[in-house]
Amino acid sequence: MAYQAGGQRSQPRPVPEGPEAQAYLQDYATLLEALPFPSVVLDPCWDVVLSNTAFASLFRAVGPHPTAMPDDNFLRFVLFHPDASAVLGEHESRWFLPALAHFAAAVERHGHDHGLQSIRRDIAQDPIMEAAYRQGLPHWIRAVGERAVEHDGAVRPVIHPDPRWGATECRVVDETPRTLRDLGYTTMTLVLRPARRASLTGGRVARARRTASHLSVVPAPEA
Repeated sequence: MAYQAGGQRSQPRPVPEGPEAQAYLQDYATLLEALPFPSVVLDPCWDVVLSNTAFASLFRAVGPHPTAMPDDNFLRFVLFHPDASAVLGEHESRWFLPALAHFAAAVERHGHDHGLQSIRRDIAQDPIMEAAYRQGLPHWIRAVGERAVEHDGAVRPVIHPDPRWGATECRVVDETPRTLRDLGYTTMTLVLRPARRASLTGGRVARARRTASHLSVVPAPEA
């Protein structure tokens, strides 16, 4: 389920100081571009530092949004963009709730960060999302286990706009080299699998949920 965010767009992250760090990022961008799968480098608050053409291709049909574009802050995209469920299959359970769990963990580590504070304010402004964050998320983690929250190694459905991929799955791979990790960054690659002969039911359900009045893991508010 996606939500409209009313907060301010996060400020661009400063480029690492020093010619060696900048040169490394330039070369890593070249490496990233050579990958056939969507790949993105994220900072601790999920701001996009680098991304490749395959990443842009996966999200090329996504409409404009003032605060939640996938190439700006991927966490905001998953949580707030109304088109997220059109690309991220089974959006609520397989993408939204794990991302919300990662946000909660990031708040514990970097609660002073202005970008995270902005996301937290946007969550608080929506009573249903606030209920998901405070009540639904702990319930979901208890139900599925801590492992389901992790991104690395997870197999998740996606709906690629390119019909050669279509409704398929990807394995989320954290392949962060030491130098990037020392800079505080993480590389996330979505290793796409060949298109499976499956209906787009997952995508239709996700889009239907987007217009529903509440998350399925959160009790509906009383009228």
